[in-house]
Amino acid sequence: MNLPLVDLKTQYNSIKEEIKKEIDDVLENTEFILGRKVRSFEEKFADYCNKKYAVCLNSGTSALHLALIASGIKQGDEVITVPYTFVATVEAILYIAAKPVFVDIDEITYNIDPAKIENAITKKTKAIIPVHLYGHPADMDAIVKIAQKHNLNIIEDACQAHTAEYKNKKVPVTDIGCFSFYPGKNLGAYGEGGCVVTNDEKIAEKIKSLRNHGQKQRYVHQYIGYNYRMTGFQGAVLGVKLKYLDKWTEMRRKNAALYNKMLKDTKVVIPKQLDYAKHVYHLYVIRTDRRDDLQKHLNSRGIATGLHYPIPINLQQPYKKLIKDKTSYPVAEKCAKEVLSLPMFPELTQEQIKFITEEIKSFFRN
Repeated sequence: MNLPLVDLKTQYNSIKEEIKKEIDDVLENTEFILGRKVRSFEEKFADYCNKKYAVCLNSGTSALHLALIASGIKQGDEVITVPYTFVATVEAILYIAAKPVFVDIDEITYNIDPAKIENAITKKTKAIIPVHLYGHPADMDAIVKIAQKHNLNIIEDACQAHTAEYKNKKVPVTDIGCFSFYPGKNLGAYGEGGCVVTNDEKIAEKIKSLRNHGQKQRYVHQYIGYNYRMTGFQGAVLGVKLKYLDKWTEMRRKNAALYNKMLKDTKVVIPKQLDYAKHVYHLYVIRTDRRDDLQKHLNSRGIATGLHYPIPINLQQPYKKLIKDKTSYPVAEKCAKEVLSLPMFPELTQEQIKFITEEIKSFFRN
């Protein structure tokens, strides 16, 4: 049996005719950049996230970048986030010449540890970017309380958390959230894509302008902007896929529950969902101090695995030089050595999960 980490083809085949119809419509109307398909998806996705506005972009990285600019974060400002995330979270901060300030993670959720945030706040701190890693929301009440006390912006990195909920509210629960539509995400485009959702009209309008070379109207530029526009094709694809997102999310959660049941009495640490959260399992991540050997065993049996993420950002070579952070982040560094992502996608079958979990049990028996 050969099992991929993510199976995009099976999902595509299930909606192929709808996708082709929408793509053909883009071709016929030649709306290749932005256009009606993107606008339609923006309206639907904003409504889906219970936000007033959604502004689509060419990537989740661009979403984080423009959300920071639109929030007024400037050169030299400090932005608190985690060293344990995909590097784009930190890249976006550095793009505006602000300074990333790291806070260690909680070992259960892999998200920012609110108890450690206040020690990182200085007079230069302007924002916090909590990351809802792997699809489990961060503890937002605690983060909001700290942000309000210190008058800080919050920009939620929800790039792995489409449909995730915090206390029965979809993330982002604050005014600004950023999503990625990279193909492997729970809501993935057929190429790059991203989005900022917000309740703030001024922020939405500024991001709309910034994504399109800073134009207020054609050839009238109010900002130095960027070419961060979404293509019509991606808007068309996402418009189709959004209809299935709730169904696919429940399939992921069902698969995660089966994994948890079958791995309950093994020597691996399985994901936990805290009481306040609805985990949407963008990734199904286990932990073991024998990670490398287990990965080799599973790969030898045709089971693809992933490492999300094997080196914290504070230890990555270019960031060590640039950020010059001498602090140790023991939880992040421990988890980075132990995490292993198993195959996770909605169409994963019970038979496939059983095969994977039996191979994990076999490894520890032998």
